[in-house]
Amino acid sequence: MGITVFPPQFEPNNLGDLLKFEADNLYSRDRVTVPAQQALQLGHVVGRITATGHVVALDPGASDGREHAAGVVLVPIITADAPSPDGLIVARHATVADHALVWPKSITSEQRTNCVQQLRAIGVLVRQGI
Repeated sequence: MGITVFPPQFEPNNLGDLLKFEADNLYSRDRVTVPAQQALQLGHVVGRITATGHVVALDPGASDGREHAAGVVLVPIITADAPSPDGLIVARHATVADHALVWPKSITSEQRTNCVQQLRAIGVLVRQGI
């Protein structure tokens, strides 16, 4: 009789993996509009387009507002052909875990550091190792 070894199973992050502290009465959260053709997952760092106020994935190379970190996605959302007002982000007075954040693939370490500071400025602290 041999021993059967199964490959490791990985569970995707959940809200508890990402959000380590938030204020009472949902004070830390904002309901936001996500424009059409977006796919944001739990932990996505987002920016806000200045002209529309819509929230999209952070893009440090942009110049329309999405280059500044405005929060972190709490509920995954995929939009089709129309904007959706059903986005939910943590936008203030909260602590999130660094390992659960979703960053753009092309972000540099300097840009990432700047975005962490931008989150800190709005009251969203990014903590290592929690």
